[in-house]
Amino acid sequence: MVDEPIAPALMNALVTEHFVLQSAASTTVSEALGRATLYLSSLSSSLVAMGFAAQSPDIFPAFAAAVIPVLLLLGVLTVVRLVDTGIQNVTYLAGIARIRARYRTLSPEAAQFFQSWGDAEDETGQALASLAVTRSPLVGLFTIASTIASINSVVAGAGIVLLLVRLFGIDLAVAVPVAVVLSTVLIGVFYRYQDRRYRATDRLQGPDRERVAIRKGISR
Repeated sequence: MVDEPIAPALMNALVTEHFVLQSAASTTVSEALGRATLYLSSLSSSLVAMGFAAQSPDIFPAFAAAVIPVLLLLGVLTVVRLVDTGIQNVTYLAGIARIRARYRTLSPEAAQFFQSWGDAEDETGQALASLAVTRSPLVGLFTIASTIASINSVVAGAGIVLLLVRLFGIDLAVAVPVAVVLSTVLIGVFYRYQDRRYRATDRLQGPDRERVAIRKGISR
């Protein structure tokens, strides 16, 4: 069913807002990639430097003690910001979806150009589904933030192994399982943090259709 015609001024505003939201969404993606690249580049360079330092048993412990905490701190800061950009991106996409749903009502022919996706209850949910934001809770495993958090947790585990073996003389067969458990716990803490952030954002947005769609559609 076609709605009432849109006033020219409102139509211009919708198009402008659509463009602004698209630009903002692209900016969040670019920032996320840049931050992830910075962390991975720092990690790669640090590992190469530690490889050279390992040739000197006297220098390596002090070098590793200085580098690994810095990497962990950088990883934590990166992950926190990546979660922020993920939330911002979903919010912008939901705004685009509302405008796009209005485009479908411009004329009887508009629906074939702005087709509906999936079985979502409203247009916002349909648009999020079209952008591969599924309803599965496992979607949180595949965000950029989760990738960096997993790598950072492994770095923390490696640091624990070095600490236990070098300082306390604990056997490697005991230190490695301890590090694996710690890394697993850290990853779990991250997923809990990520989920709580999205749920908190969901509550702040109020009981509108966008909030309902985000709550049902994502677990990033």
